[in-house]
Amino acid sequence: MEEEKKYCYRYPHPAVTTDCVIFGFDGTKLRVLLIERGIDPFKGKWALPGGFLRMDEDAEKGALRELKEETGLEGAYIKQFHTFTTPNRDPRERVITIAYYALVRLQDVQGGDDAARAEWFALDNVPALAFDHDQILRIATRELRRQIHFEPVGFELLPKQFTMKELQTLYEAILDVKFDRRNFYKKMQHLELLTQVNDATTTRKQPFFFEFNKEKYKELKHRGFRLEF
Repeated sequence: MEEEKKYCYRYPHPAVTTDCVIFGFDGTKLRVLLIERGIDPFKGKWALPGGFLRMDEDAEKGALRELKEETGLEGAYIKQFHTFTTPNRDPRERVITIAYYALVRLQDVQGGDDAARAEWFALDNVPALAFDHDQILRIATRELRRQIHFEPVGFELLPKQFTMKELQTLYEAILDVKFDRRNFYKKMQHLELLTQVNDATTTRKQPFFFEFNKEKYKELKHRGFRLEF
């Protein structure tokens, strides 16, 4: 009897969930990881990975657990970006969700737990989502585009060694713009955020490869780094 009353309080209180917006990059387009709901409400609809928070875990652990259970994805560095509190956002009960986003290299995923399927969708081809997940995805995308001016978030979506063309294509996909190739190259070279891997004897037919210079980034951030295009 005591166990049943452990979480009973005088005032009504909401349930808490976590939802994850996981971005990936296929070399051309930005993608987002979605799951097909296997249960009601919204059975058969696509949604963001997420679920109810357990009593013995903090929000970040809960988000990572749900992400693993529903998609098989592990090891993502997630960042909290917003809390969604609209009273009627979930038809089951009053639910508050804490939302996270992450950037990961594309990998195989598989639906699990109450997710029938898990798939990567191109950001410009996302179906209508369950609950208020369209709004969550929209705000996450806006936050990603804001953060790219202050942090080198795009490098997490590329291989360790990449070409300048791959980097430009990624930034164009995130910001939904087109850059002049020479101006983009000059901007990146001026910031000294990249370290060239192959030497100057590389022929014109062989592209130069670069790596992200983390030490230089720390220095720039300390000085108030802001990337402008």
